[in-house]
Order: sequence, then structure tokens, then C-alpha cells
Amino acid sequence: MIMRYLFCILTGLIFVNFSFSQAFQGDFQKYFQANDTLKQKEVLMKWESANPKDPELFTSYYNYFYKKSMSEVLTLTTKEPQGEKFVITDSLNQTAGYIGSKNIFNESVFRKGINKINEGITLYPDRLDMRFGKIYALGQAEYWQEFTDEIIKAVQYSKVNTNQWTWTNDEKLPDGKKFFLSSLQTYQLDLYNTGDDSLLPYMRVIANEVLKVYPDHVESLSNLAITYFLTEEYDKGLEALLKAEKINPTDDIVLGNMAYGYTMKGNKKKAIEYYGKVAKHGNSDSKEWAKQQIEEMKK
Repeated sequence: MIMRYLFCILTGLIFVNFSFSQAFQGDFQKYFQANDTLKQKEVLMKWESANPKDPELFTSYYNYFYKKSMSEVLTLTTKEPQGEKFVITDSLNQTAGYIGSKNIFNESVFRKGINKINEGITLYPDRLDMRFGKIYALGQAEYWQEFTDEIIKAVQYSKVNTNQWTWTNDEKLPDGKKFFLSSLQTYQLDLYNTGDDSLLPYMRVIANEVLKVYPDHVESLSNLAITYFLTEEYDKGLEALLKAEKINPTDDIVLGNMAYGYTMKGNKKKAIEYYGKVAKHGNSDSKEWAKQQIEEMKK
């Protein structure tokens, strides 16, 4: 009877803590949307006093520090920036440069957010939103080594927890492996879209690490090939793509990249063969593109 009564008390305490956490979370989100940093801080301090190990407290602290650390500045550059920009032309109406915007970060404030999310990841290693939040921030701040290191940690841990990931409010992701691997493609694209060839080794490291755990991951084989093509190492790129083709013989992206690789090597016969495969297996746009390439190569 005493044990049952104690259990009831503990259950009640857990419910009360959950209710308090939900209230704090709602208040924080309200003030976050309103960009009221003073009220955000006030809620966070009360929340931490009431429930210092609440997982949503760590993500909220992270969001608070991340947003507080960020400011937007105008930039003048000769390289076309992503997003909205103003084109500057010379007297001949030729593009001379661009005016765009860029986010910059206060290092000390930014690190406070990273430290908070690190605490959360340590306590709740299956929380993929924490890991991805950290990776996103490191990418936005262009800390590419740390960005890559954190992706590697997540890939290695995915083998430990067999992709049994959770998200906000500890909700279980229904198809953790698919979501995890597809998200990694977005991060690889972040690196690729910089247009900075000095970052290709990071793409290569990530692709190789994914392939250690998921050797049949076609997208990583394709990513690996792209890093070799961009450094004109066509044989190495084609080697990766041949592995990908064995796994999925009808993947039109793989087939198209193989056609490109053979084109760059000057092997017209093999290039036409693979453009033909794209014309057979691709969607309507890639089929049309492949047919045009074949016509050009036969001239």
C-alpha cells in the first residue's frame, strides 16, 4: 500500500514537471517569435531552476543564443551570392559585382549556444534535432571542419542506436534511417553550393564515412564521384559510380554522371552508351537532355 502510494506521488510529480515544461516551452516560443530577448532569458532562467535537465530547455537555450549571436550585413563581392542580390554593372553593361547580404556571428555568444546543445546531446544522444541543429549552425557560421566532424559523429552514432532517432518533445521518427540519410544529402549540398573547391575534402570525408556504415548508399557513392570529377580524377570518380550502378542500375543521376565522366575522359563510345541508359531510365526531362547529348556527340 505504501509503495503504491509512493508510485502515485512520483507519477504525479512527473506529470507536474511535464506540465511546467510545456508551459515554459510555450512561453519561450511566444517570446522567441516576438524577438523579445529579455523575456526569453527570463523564461529560460525560471525553466532551468524548475527542470534543469529538460531536453527542450537545451534546444531553447540553443535557439536563444544562436539568434542572438547572428546579425545581417551587406556585402560587396565579385562572386554571385545566394539569395537576393543587387547586380552592379560597368559602363559596357557587363556584370562588375554584386551587393548581397550575409549573416555574421558573435563568436562568444554563438559558442554559448553550441555549449548548451552539447550538454543536451550528451544527456540525450538519440535526439537528432539537437545534432542537426548544431550542424546547421556550424554550417551557417562556416565552421566547416566542425560541421564535418559533427556529421561524422552522427553517422557513427547512427550505427550504435540503429537510427532509433527522436525529435522535438522526444517524438520518435517513424523512418529514422531514411530521414537521417536524406538529411545528410542536404548538408553535402551545403558544402557543394559554396563553390569552394577547398571544401571538397570535407565532402569526401563525409561520403566515405557514410559508406563505412552504409556501403550501399548510392547517394554517397555519387557524392564521392563528384568530388573526384571536380579535381579531374575521372577514373576514381567512375570507380565509385560503377559501384553505385551495380546497386541501382536505373538511377538516372548515377548514369548521367557516368556519361559525363566518360565524356571528360574522351571515351565517346561509353559516354553515348550511358546517355542511352539515361534516355531509357530517366524522367521526361533527363530523357530529353540525354537524347540531345547523344545527338551532339554523333555530329
